Amino acid sequence: MASIRKRGPYQWEAQVRRRGYPAQSKTFDTKAEAEAWASMIESEMSRGIWVSRSEAEATTLFEALERYDLEVSSAKKGAAQEASIIKTCKAIDLAMRPLATIRSSDVAKLRDEWLTKYRPATVLRRLSLLSHVFNIARKEWGMESLFNPVELVRKPQPNNERTRRLVAAHSASTLANTDAASSERGACNAEVECIATASGSPLLPPIMWLALETAMRRGEIAALRWEHVDITRRVAHLPSTKNGTARDVPLSSRAIAVFEQMKRIRENSGAVVHDHNNSIKSERVFAIRSDAITRAFERAVTRARATYLQECKHADRRPDPRFLTDLRFHDLRHEATSRLASIFPMHELTKITGHKDPRMLMRYYHPRAEELAKRLD
Repeated sequence: MASIRKRGPYQWEAQVRRRGYPAQSKTFDTKAEAEAWASMIESEMSRGIWVSRSEAEATTLFEALERYDLEVSSAKKGAAQEASIIKTCKAIDLAMRPLATIRSSDVAKLRDEWLTKYRPATVLRRLSLLSHVFNIARKEWGMESLFNPVELVRKPQPNNERTRRLVAAHSASTLANTDAASSERGACNAEVECIATASGSPLLPPIMWLALETAMRRGEIAALRWEHVDITRRVAHLPSTKNGTARDVPLSSRAIAVFEQMKRIRENSGAVVHDHNNSIKSERVFAIRSDAITRAFERAVTRARATYLQECKHADRRPDPRFLTDLRFHDLRHEATSRLASIFPMHELTKITGHKDPRMLMRYYHPRAEELAKRLD
């Protein structure tokens, strides 16, 4: 039976006691709200569908995010990136609210606020994390009564798909200090040559060439170990990738040259340790973190662009606005995929790049119209 009693001059407390169920109580501002709540709880208990809401009402979004970070996110491959999203979500006003009080309208308002400051893809990643937090709370943390308000909200459509490819050498025919070997590799490598020249890191140039030759991800290159590189078979084995599936990457002659270069660098520095078979023990090929690769690349691109502008000024020539602008390290994977697509059919290319879905592969394949036109003749 339900009982309603007044608590102080402005509040009403409803209590529901029924055999076989724990006692339930809640305080409201009006007597009508208290009676409506008690009637709903009694009805659910009579029909056998009542589920406790106490934990969902007592746990704030902030607390749920902290638990999610500790129990779920920490076990993911992208834990570092997700930690940044969790930190952002914990700072919003909505994080102080109990999970059970958050409605779709609250999430929609938050989505609109984010869209005024961030790109749709960024907002979508944040909403996806919040949605997963609610689902985990409902499925694994004993909050069965909790519903996911993010599922009912319209999601922004990402419109920042990149199609950036390397600019041909004729855009900067006089600036790159290239040797005969580099000129043989084609005019489209001019940007990489300039970045390599401007880089102050001995590791960045070979890392860039390896990315351009193999379409490997930044994290895969940083984690690559000598024990997984077979120069004789010309294969690099990746035991742990972003999508959780191991794969073997074929190595071109230029990629083999990169590994030979890194061997010489290690041997000359005395950092290489050999076992009884005189083979390199398990160690990373490139002693650098993924985030450091990105920072080194960005600095090198900035220096290379400044050098290019200076040389164009001295030569009284208009600089190409595309050359060494809006270029990211991940664009090398786009470029490599587009080049490999002219050699391998789709089913073989997916094995090289590691894409499980051909539709995702198409996001990385950006053929030049002039190249397609040549095939018509």
